[in-house]
Amino acid sequence: MKKLINQLKEYAKQDFPVSEISEFLKQYKLLESELIDYKIFKTNKYARHLVHKDEDFEILIVCWQAGQKAPIHGHEGEKCWMRVESGSLQVCNYQLDSEEPLTLSLVDLVKGDKGYLDGPAEIHSVENIFSKPAVSLHVYAKPFAQCDIYCLETGTIKRIELVYDSIYKDPC
Repeated sequence: MKKLINQLKEYAKQDFPVSEISEFLKQYKLLESELIDYKIFKTNKYARHLVHKDEDFEILIVCWQAGQKAPIHGHEGEKCWMRVESGSLQVCNYQLDSEEPLTLSLVDLVKGDKGYLDGPAEIHSVENIFSKPAVSLHVYAKPFAQCDIYCLETGTIKRIELVYDSIYKDPC
């Protein structure tokens, strides 16, 4: 992870150039030995494991059991990337058409197999609709503590506090 962290620190000096970071993340090889301590799954929800956080960016490893999903959510104008490290995830990217009434347009729906890179994402949902567990790498530039959840069923947007399931390998 040191190479990833060091390179992202360099990109922070350039205000996170999207095309350069996207290309870097497509090529970057995350070793299984770097992932092993973060491959901790939960039965009731996907697990968010903080790997690195400073004022410029944070890195998470997220573990998804079959059937687990992140609801439609925003990234509050920050740049973020997600790469599937193992398994497969369904990613739906949306565009906000209206807040009242709440209307979102589906921009694309993708089956993200291992190596698939999504981002930077504005509003999206992520779900493991497949039978095997999945693991994803997430890079957020700049870190944020809250995000908006978009509920089409109720027509509401709700701001929630984000939580981690582990911080630097220590369970929360």
